[in-house]
Amino acid sequence: QVQLVESGGGLVQAGGSLRLSCATSDSRYAMGWFRQAPGKGRDFVAAISWSGVNTYYADSVKGRFTISRDNAKNTLYLRMNSLKPEDTAVYYCAASRLFLRTPTSYEYWGQGTQVTVSS
Repeated sequence: QVQLVESGGGLVQAGGSLRLSCATSDSRYAMGWFRQAPGKGRDFVAAISWSGVNTYYADSVKGRFTISRDNAKNTLYLRMNSLKPEDTAVYYCAASRLFLRTPTSYEYWGQGTQVTVSS
């Protein structure tokens, strides 16, 4: 069982930045960030291989968000720049044995952290 705990969410103005963190109990997994806005499904944001060499991004965040990890610290990060109101959502980190973009591929999930971007 892998434990995941997100932090770093908050309220920010459009154009601002935030960095989310996800502490994991086991770094030997590919990891991803997903988000869920009110009334919508859980959408893929970014994923990173266990080594950190390979990354994927959703088109909507490409060039603005950066996923990274520090396996020595058992921590996953999501740096979010140029935030837009449509980025408002609960952000979840997740761990998977497979390096994929689909939520159903991820076996372990954190509790989520709220990101709100005001216009």
